[in-house]
Amino acid sequence: MQKLTSIFATTAVVTALLASGCASTDSQNKSATNSETNKSLLLEVAQKPPMGWNSFDAWGSRINEADFRQTVDFMAENLQPHGWEYAVIDYIWWNPAPGAHNTKENYRRRPGHPNVLLNADGSLKNPAEAPMDKYGRLQPAVERFPSAANGKGFKPLADYVHSKGLKFGIHIMRGMHRHAWYLNTPVMGTDKTARDIAKYNDHAGWLNNMFGIEYRAEGAQEFYDSIFKQYAEWGVDYIKADDMMGQCGAPFHSYYAGEIEMMRKAIDNSGRPMVLSLSCGEAPIAHAKHLQATSNMWRVSADFWDRWDDLKRSFQLLDKWSPFIGDGTWPDADMIPFGRLSLDDRPHGKERMSKFTTDEKYTLMTLFTMARSPLMIGAELNTTPIDEIKTFFTNDEVLYVNQNSTNNRQIIRYDEETAKKGAKENDFYAAWYAEDPATGDVFIALFNLGNEVKSVGFNFDMEDMRGTYKVRDLWAKKDIGTAKGKFAQNLPPHGAGLYRFSKVAGSSDAWIIPTEEKAHDNQ
Repeated sequence: MQKLTSIFATTAVVTALLASGCASTDSQNKSATNSETNKSLLLEVAQKPPMGWNSFDAWGSRINEADFRQTVDFMAENLQPHGWEYAVIDYIWWNPAPGAHNTKENYRRRPGHPNVLLNADGSLKNPAEAPMDKYGRLQPAVERFPSAANGKGFKPLADYVHSKGLKFGIHIMRGMHRHAWYLNTPVMGTDKTARDIAKYNDHAGWLNNMFGIEYRAEGAQEFYDSIFKQYAEWGVDYIKADDMMGQCGAPFHSYYAGEIEMMRKAIDNSGRPMVLSLSCGEAPIAHAKHLQATSNMWRVSADFWDRWDDLKRSFQLLDKWSPFIGDGTWPDADMIPFGRLSLDDRPHGKERMSKFTTDEKYTLMTLFTMARSPLMIGAELNTTPIDEIKTFFTNDEVLYVNQNSTNNRQIIRYDEETAKKGAKENDFYAAWYAEDPATGDVFIALFNLGNEVKSVGFNFDMEDMRGTYKVRDLWAKKDIGTAKGKFAQNLPPHGAGLYRFSKVAGSSDAWIIPTEEKAHDNQ
């Protein structure tokens, strides 16, 4: 595991350095690498959990410009009015036909997997799969993104996204393309070359395209500066940086603190605020403070798909990460796999509509909302039923909780992780709590984690709530009465409810003596 050497090791250290920076010389104040610049750019974006769309769940690595523009148009018309703003192109945008050799009839790993074919010495059999400039900086495949021709890169596409009132994002892999290492391209602004800074054969366990960067090497920071300079020139607003930590289908191999820090510096050196989103997961919670000090969001889960087991795991993960919610940095529960997924049977399973039931979709959106996870839709939007999109992605009362609530935390969870051995799955449930800082109202989410309809509730004493509350069902957008002392609702299997509790003026805060019999000893 790499040594954490940066000034960003903890939020406290960053804060202290910011304070001491007030006495810096003029030249230090102007330096793009000083602590104050780094801190200010980190928090100039993502003051609320980012909301948007990412191409991976539907297209894998194969989206093209026409499909992307069509998606952006859909977002601008149907989602942007409700706060959805980021449109993100996921991985391998430089390859004209990623994974074309991995056909359904003859493939390794999975059909369409975008590993590159290699010669015996590790070089590319087809160099056209890695178009790059003279500095080894990858360029969009003009076969898929024709507006990138003549060295324009993604700028024309970013301009189009911005013209629609949205923001533009791209996925990148840690390091440089292995083809740059074999060409030994120069590092912009230095006398170093690719082989001076890259770690030969250090690539993701699930993708062989890239080599990592040796953060200790002279010229390493300048390489990252050069690629983020290009992204800034293109008008990129959001970077999803992959292979930074975790596993994603391969053995866990590191937490790349050095390269995370170089990316953080490179964004700040570019002068353009960009959201920095880190994948894969599960993120190691031992590095939580480092993640908060360097990135805006980080994946707490492995790849999340339309499986109930994945959603059950999210309850455990988001509970553990809840102390680190907020202040411009967000634990990320991964994309929302609703609607049409895996076009042409890629990247995961057969092309399908999401296998989540309607009740499970309510549960996912309620949990992600209460945990203030970033919300990134994964569906092919234009062929997903519009009623599903309206139900789950345009309810402003629900989205308000994700964007504005505070003190978000689990109240109780009874499941495989917390229950005694031999507990029945049908008894499993959970509840979450949050507050509205604007009104003093309380938000309560209830979850039936079992396989049968049952009543799920909580006692007000669990959160020291006193008095009588008016209760509003946020999914139904209607008031449903009042509650005092406790609250419960019948919920379907794998279902959820989300409620706003507004204190009734003048109601008593007096302690209510429990009516249930309770032993006076510990038997």
